[in-house]
Amino acid sequence: MNEYVNLTLENIENEHICCAIGDKKHQAGVNCKKEWIKSKLKDGHIFWKLNERGKIFIEYEPIETAWVPISGKNYEYIYCLWVAGSFKGKGIAKELLEYAINDSKQKGMSGICTLTSKKKKTFIGEKKFFEHYSFKVVDTIGDYELLALKFDNSETPRFNDNARLMKIDNQEFTIYYSNECPYVEYEVKELTQYSKNNNIKINFIKIDTLEKAKDAPCVFNNWANFYKGKFVSNTILNANSFEKLIKE
Repeated sequence: MNEYVNLTLENIENEHICCAIGDKKHQAGVNCKKEWIKSKLKDGHIFWKLNERGKIFIEYEPIETAWVPISGKNYEYIYCLWVAGSFKGKGIAKELLEYAINDSKQKGMSGICTLTSKKKKTFIGEKKFFEHYSFKVVDTIGDYELLALKFDNSETPRFNDNARLMKIDNQEFTIYYSNECPYVEYEVKELTQYSKNNNIKINFIKIDTLEKAKDAPCVFNNWANFYKGKFVSNTILNANSFEKLIKE
């Protein structure tokens, strides 16, 4: 039987958080992510992971306090469900999701939801996997979809109106990001240096409060790219991928 660990204030300093595991260049991001988790535990944030050295976890919390531009009542929101490497194909993703579903039901929630897309995108959940567990599309913005599993007849969550804009006034390359993901801190630093070396303007807007997250002008899960005022993608960029993107 697989053994799992739930992160708490008492054990988080001694536990890894799966993402960027063993990658020293992302250690600052890992530290930022841990501080973010600490600040969210009071909101009912759950980080449930396999007790192994690998990227195997599910992360979720009540929609009311989730850092996403989605509104709803009495639903849990899944930020991320990840099973990587040799752990794939062993039923672990099933165990992670079923844990979150059962936990939500025990807490008396009305349902559980997550962000997916019509076409597979990086750092976004696999739509077919959730559909297998009877998640249904309850709202869409372009290629992005909000999937929900309802436990009762209450109203389902919806994207906020500001998220439907998918555009901003600033025409320069602009990146919205937060410390929800441990990879972003290093990439922001790399892109900042790249922009200075190449005399290219990149605007960084950090989502560091619940209000900012709820007011994001696009679909947002931890990173969003805008260019010439339009939303481009949710892909976390490094210097090489940024250069490729602007050339396209």
